[in-house]
Amino acid sequence: MSNRILVFYGSYRSDRMGIRLADFVVKRLRTRGDDVELIDAKAINLPMLDRMYKEYPKGKAPAALEELANKIRSADGFVFVTGEYNWGIQPGLKNLTDHFLEEWFWRPAAIVSYSAGRLSGARAATAWHGTLSEMGMVVISSTIGVGPIGHTLSTEGEPIGDAGKAVEAAFPRFADDLAWWVEAAKAQRERKAPPY
Repeated sequence: MSNRILVFYGSYRSDRMGIRLADFVVKRLRTRGDDVELIDAKAINLPMLDRMYKEYPKGKAPAALEELANKIRSADGFVFVTGEYNWGIQPGLKNLTDHFLEEWFWRPAAIVSYSAGRLSGARAATAWHGTLSEMGMVVISSTIGVGPIGHTLSTEGEPIGDAGKAVEAAFPRFADDLAWWVEAAKAQRERKAPPY
């Protein structure tokens, strides 16, 4: 049975380089047999957080929030593809994520980071780890960092050069770790109702 994985991407910039990495992750997970959907924060374009999904009366949330809440609840796991902005996380992706809370609970999350420089978005990945944990997700220990992204993946999201080979070589372990946690969380949710 395939796992339902949502891949979240959050750049709102005009010349988005990170979409290459999001496309790479989606393609590679699909090759493994997972049911994968890219959730692009810019395409969904939620407003700045004023009211969380759960704060709307039942049936009164905006359509985009309702649809995304249903997708999150039906997912088995998540991958967050994040760039690094001034040593921090992308505001577009953070804004999308903050609209929800209980919908994320008891599912694993993986972090894939990137930057234009050699540090590969490591500081953003570190910041996301705490944020996602606080939101009820189990963050897997395997990560992927890509940088400089323009020399690692083509515009089609395919590996190029030595850096691309390194990302390709790292992906199977990353995906195996995510799959292990997805299966463990799925089994636990089926065995026992969440505590609250």
